[in-house]
Amino acid sequence: MSGNRTFTMIKPDAVENNYIGGILKMINEAGFRIKAMKFTRLTKEAAGAFYAVHKERPFYGELVEYMSGGPIVAAILEKDNAVEDFRKLIGATNPEEAEEGTIRKIYAKSIAANAVHGSDSDENAEIEGSFFFSQLERF
Repeated sequence: MSGNRTFTMIKPDAVENNYIGGILKMINEAGFRIKAMKFTRLTKEAAGAFYAVHKERPFYGELVEYMSGGPIVAAILEKDNAVEDFRKLIGATNPEEAEEGTIRKIYAKSIAANAVHGSDSDENAEIEGSFFFSQLERF
């Protein structure tokens, strides 16, 4: 059975372009409740640790540079079927392939600068949320 929490991160490009409010509005209008949220900036070490699963991929270095290049907004969201519903809301990684009305179709610039991260499984949502928030910070 699908869980009711997921993790998201508004990425540096979207923060820099002042899209935080618009993205959060779309998240709220889609029925998600924000359970924890913080505005922060990843160090290169933290970005490297968060994306360690991609360490062997050729884009890893660029990803770490990009994600540590500016502030981000990390959040834990709650809704029934959270992971699947949020993945639909954000759209395809490539904004050119994303469906109309999705966050990435509206706010992403490219595959690399795709505005938001969304967990791809209940297990990863728990791992990624724990990376940014302690149990005490969650509601």
